[in-house]
Amino acid sequence: MDMPKTREELLADLKEKALEIRVKSLQLITRGRFGHPGGSLSAADLVAALYFHFLRLDPQNPGWDGRDRLVLSKGHGVPPFYVALALRGFFTWDDLYSNYGHVGSKFQGHPDMRKTPGIEISAGSLGQGLSVAVGMALAAKADGKAHHVFCFMGDGECDSGQIWEAAMAAAHYRLTNLIGIVDRNKVQAKGFTHEIMNLEPLADKWTAFGWHVLEIDGHGAAAILDALYEATHLNHTGRPVVIIAHTVKGRGVSWMENSSFWHNNVPSPEECERAVQELISAGKDAYLWRR
Repeated sequence: MDMPKTREELLADLKEKALEIRVKSLQLITRGRFGHPGGSLSAADLVAALYFHFLRLDPQNPGWDGRDRLVLSKGHGVPPFYVALALRGFFTWDDLYSNYGHVGSKFQGHPDMRKTPGIEISAGSLGQGLSVAVGMALAAKADGKAHHVFCFMGDGECDSGQIWEAAMAAAHYRLTNLIGIVDRNKVQAKGFTHEIMNLEPLADKWTAFGWHVLEIDGHGAAAILDALYEATHLNHTGRPVVIIAHTVKGRGVSWMENSSFWHNNVPSPEECERAVQELISAGKDAYLWRR
């Protein structure tokens, strides 16, 4: 039997998993010639904490009724989620790497719930995921189910009015089993969010809509774990929780960071190799995750 991990060991493991998710996401996008590297890199630490510590899942039974639900609202950011699902055993890395982006495959550039184990909703049209998550959380509450529903959103998609209609409904129905996560990397497809549609004061907006707000460093494993624990075990506010995770677009690759160019441009094989080497060097890690 494995011994329980200390907090320090857990944090080290999650840091390593986040690095692996970043490397493999870039390799996946480069191989498939399709994807969104900037947001994939910004989300990696959050994805690692969710899939390797918090989410109750069964890779052998993806439809297990007691599982937690994770709704990926920013569907274009799916590569790190595919990688995490592969690492958790929902499918193999070889299957994912060989078939990502192919016409008809179960690994499209936007997720397809009908084909891919572990994917809860088909996504691509921004702003819709929180409405789906509200419905899931409301159904769980009505049925007396104990699982949580997480909704992973981009900050650019918070421009969408449907996000705020769903937020209002979640507060109205007191959905304490619902946790929203905003990947607040401050860059969207055509520029900085404050130039396209200024979201600030974002925390105050969520508070005004009736949510309990937690603002964290979205690249700090300890901060992420503490926020997720508070949201799932210590939420006595009677309100849904939103975690505003401050992140960096293109995190870990110096020439991709804070750049809208890398929202959806695909690196060349040479650029991918350079990015991977920079990630590994910064992570001071001896492993190379490649075929």
